[in-house]
Amino acid sequence: MFIVENLKRKFQQATGHGKPSRKEAQDAARDVEPKQFRFADDGSVPNNPTLPFLVYKNAVLLGGDQDPAAVFEELFAANGWGSSWRNGIYDYVHYHSAIHEVLGIARGNARVRFGGRKGTELDLSIGDVAVLPAGTGHQRLGGSRDLLVVGAYPPQGEYDLCRGLPEEYARAKQSIPKVPIPKKDPVFGADGPLTKLWRS
Repeated sequence: MFIVENLKRKFQQATGHGKPSRKEAQDAARDVEPKQFRFADDGSVPNNPTLPFLVYKNAVLLGGDQDPAAVFEELFAANGWGSSWRNGIYDYVHYHSAIHEVLGIARGNARVRFGGRKGTELDLSIGDVAVLPAGTGHQRLGGSRDLLVVGAYPPQGEYDLCRGLPEEYARAKQSIPKVPIPKKDPVFGADGPLTKLWRS
């Protein structure tokens, strides 16, 4: 399925067919307040010592003729979050120590544990957005067969994939606090909740 989705994405980028305009994507965003979570360092997954993990439930209204993945891609890009991808969520614990990440549920649903093995299990479904500050552990525990996630990253930072191994831990503890705070919320832009909550 993900191969087909990525071929579709390349076609949309090349032709513009099925790709929403920036305004159409921004108009799909609904005014919602995020749920905030903070996770402690569990000795394997550092999580983030200062920034809350955010979940926007039903943040993006999807439907009609627009490709839901393309809506998320255009919305995130409009707010400076790029290097987007279409896939699922890995079924093993992992985190990124040098960059923040946003996940938008374009299709289906998933049960995901955030915060490492001792973290919190959440159900995500179509239209939901999760914003993971650097260091936040995440793992898909289950989900629908049609699950499709769009991920993206702010312009500052460097992608890495950490699996909670001891040799990663000390380096991650040093790099996580140094990751720059984005200038824009990936859904709501410069005046979005993330910019206030992450800078307070």
